[in-house]
Amino acid sequence: MKLVVVGVWVGLAVGSLAGTGSLAAQQAASPRVAYVNTQAILKQTPGYVKAESTFTKELATYRVEVQKLQASLDSAASDFDQQSVMLSPTQRAARRKDLQAQQQKLEQRTQELQQKAATRERELLDPIQSKVNSVIEGVRAAGNYAMIFDVSAPNNGIVTADKTLDLTQRVIQQLKAGS
Repeated sequence: MKLVVVGVWVGLAVGSLAGTGSLAAQQAASPRVAYVNTQAILKQTPGYVKAESTFTKELATYRVEVQKLQASLDSAASDFDQQSVMLSPTQRAARRKDLQAQQQKLEQRTQELQQKAATRERELLDPIQSKVNSVIEGVRAAGNYAMIFDVSAPNNGIVTADKTLDLTQRVIQQLKAGS
């Protein structure tokens, strides 16, 4: 009986020591991680400021168009409210129908302009984003990193991180060197 207990204890001790060695090997071979701030990188990427400026100007024209349509609808609704008492039920129904059609036109045009803006934003920014992603991938591969997180992404879950793991400046330097 004592022999079995001693054998189990020796087995546990050897397993424990083997596990410690294995843990050290795992820690030495554990994947490397780092992070970047893609918003900061994009702002420093050649061509980004021009693309952003172009998009902002185009977006402003879309907003002006929607504001004019909204003002026209608001004016028509105000006129209707003031005149509705003097209108016959048939005229009132016709004016309401016109206002609803105008509202639908506004909503449809707003949706069209939102889609147009999203498409234009992709046209302007996708090539820049692709270049940034390519450089980040190059830095990841060269540094043998398993993962690189984006701390500027919404809801990224990263509360704090070691500043020595921040590769943002390295990516910016490579982007500027490549242009």
